[in-house]
Order: sequence, then C-alpha cells, then structure tokens
Amino acid sequence: MPSPTVKIATADDSPLLHRLAAATFALACPPGTTLEAIDDFIAVHLSEQRFTHYLADPVRDLLLVEADGEALGYSMLVSGDPTDDDVLAVVHARPVTELSKFYLLQSAHGSGAAATLMSASVERARERGAASVWLGVNQHNARANRFYEKSGFVTVGTKRFLVGGKWEDDFVRALELNVSSR
Repeated sequence: MPSPTVKIATADDSPLLHRLAAATFALACPPGTTLEAIDDFIAVHLSEQRFTHYLADPVRDLLLVEADGEALGYSMLVSGDPTDDDVLAVVHARPVTELSKFYLLQSAHGSGAAATLMSASVERARERGAASVWLGVNQHNARANRFYEKSGFVTVGTKRFLVGGKWEDDFVRALELNVSSR
C-alpha cells in the first residue's frame, strides 16, 4: 500500500465522510450492539447532513487519511472544554481538544494509516493551542484501546456512551501535549 497522507476535509467531503462513517462505525461497537442501534446512530449522528454541520462548525476539524487517492478513514477533533461531567472531572490540562471520532476501514488496519492519521490529528490539536487531547473508547474495544495506549493516551477515568437506547461504558483516555514544542 502506498504511504498514507492526511488532508483537512472540506464541505465537499460530507458524502465521503458519511460513507466512511457508515462503513466503520460498527467496527468500534461493543459486542451485542444490534444492527438497528448501529443504523440508528449512523442516521442521527453520522449522516451526510450531520457531517455538513460538523464541517461548518469552527471548533471542529475533520481530517481524512488517504493512500493512492483512496480514502481510508477519518478523525474529528472538537476544541473546547468537555461537556460531560465525568470527563471534566478527570481531564485537567487546558486548553483541551476531544478526539471525537477516529475510524479506519477494516482493510486499512495494520497499514500504518492509523498512526499517520493519529499523528496529524494530535498535531492539529497542538496547532489549535491544545495542552491535551482526550477521547472516549468502549472498554470492550481491545484493538482500539491497544492502539490508543501505543499512541500515548492513558486511561484517566470512565464515562457512559448511549447507543441504541443502551448505555455503554467507555474509558476516558488523555494525552498531554508538550506545549513547549509549539
């Protein structure tokens, strides 16, 4: 596979982001999540219209990772203080950015695209002045947890995440940035 590259998504990328989200969201869901719950979450939170909204939001950055002209995945960063009380209690370095979404096509797993996208995502947070980046990841998603740990994110707490009317338990992971390197 050619070396992956990352670009900042534009308003024209809404359809592509929706397709990537529809193809990747289920990969991160805990065992037992129903297809109906997955489809509902995609329809409500990962639709083309939602991505149009996300791309127009000045506190969000969406990045696409590609190789040989093919989109392999995306990330979404949200600058600003967390709105979840459980996260507020455990993420202390400010200013902070949430790594709200980080998904790759299954065919891109193990290709180096995830590391490339993570590096670019963290750099984008740093460019926006973040002192830390946090994320929530399902406690049963062993592959993602290993990747985030390898990327320097440490578990600092837990929070809940609603999918299909069912509350799931997530780890809150945080990465403090070396602000002196900006």
